[in-house]
Amino acid sequence: MFSSPFRNVASLYRRTDRRFRASLLLTVFCVLLTPLPQSSAQDNSEFPLKNGRVVVGPDFAMAEELKDLGNPKGKLFEFMMPLADSEIFDGTDSTLDRRKPVRKERKIVVYVPAAYEDGTAAPFLVMHDGPSRLNLVRNALDNMTISKDPHRKLPAFVAIAVQNGGDDSKGSQRGLEYDTMSDRLARFIQLEVLPAVENHPTIRKAYPNFELTDDPWGRAVMGCSSGGAAALTMGWFRPEWFRRLITYSGTFVDQQDDDAPEEAEYPLGAWEYHSSMKLIENSEKKPLRIFTHVAENDNRANDPESTYHNWVMANERTADALEAKGYDYRYVFSKASRHCDRRVFEATLADTLAWMWHGYEPADD
Repeated sequence: MFSSPFRNVASLYRRTDRRFRASLLLTVFCVLLTPLPQSSAQDNSEFPLKNGRVVVGPDFAMAEELKDLGNPKGKLFEFMMPLADSEIFDGTDSTLDRRKPVRKERKIVVYVPAAYEDGTAAPFLVMHDGPSRLNLVRNALDNMTISKDPHRKLPAFVAIAVQNGGDDSKGSQRGLEYDTMSDRLARFIQLEVLPAVENHPTIRKAYPNFELTDDPWGRAVMGCSSGGAAALTMGWFRPEWFRRLITYSGTFVDQQDDDAPEEAEYPLGAWEYHSSMKLIENSEKKPLRIFTHVAENDNRANDPESTYHNWVMANERTADALEAKGYDYRYVFSKASRHCDRRVFEATLADTLAWMWHGYEPADD
């Protein structure tokens, strides 16, 4: 019934006195109860950028990793996408205020880092309001994809900066794209922007086997203000597509068009993430990794709750909701700073990217 080694142990046990038997049993139990050593790759306790709440400022300095340190550069590509060609955002939505200008075409800027190997399925970061902070992200890629510090090393992700459709707030094309509580923007990026990037002839000429990953854990979204709210909304409504989300000065306030059909379900727009509806807390937990930020002097910081437009209150409550629900989240509060403050990006974006991509492993093909 037992293999030879087990028979030998049983025979030894029978032939020994009572005290030795007790000692032998104690030794066996100690061995069984001792935990197996964990490999350093699996040990997250040493990762210095912890989840939870972080306060920065009032003094800010640009992180070295966001400067041009002379490391090998990748390739930059630009092209235009006419709005009229889109089946999702063609610039003629019935909710638009005709007094607010709509772009005829939007610019797409793509940065492929030097560390990218043609033929691999690249992770990527979609950046709203492109080109936005692309210069900082480019430097981070140049410097941190070759970092010797495993806690600072970034995967060779492709940065895709997408210009908004024009203007701002309710009644604007930008507001329609970013402040609407639906999967519409996620579908636009997934079904129209990403194929345009993958199949662009100039990119294909430089990288004949260029490919973007289908792994949702390899797909990140970043934005500030309404672009930040849009980042969360993309992952919220389509976590099967986008799971790593970065929001600075997120517009988790009521800026959805008053005549939008989504008003029926979400009457206060992105305010509903943390409102009495408690959308985050009352919904099934989603597979998302979420970074949020707000500035001490962010938009309408002294407004009462009844305005549904206090950015500081909105982001504080969003962080509370993420924590209560047990999300993998990091929340930065920046002192002596303002809405989408460039100094905050310069001081924190390297840490944010390192935290956001922590634990990423390319999916098996």
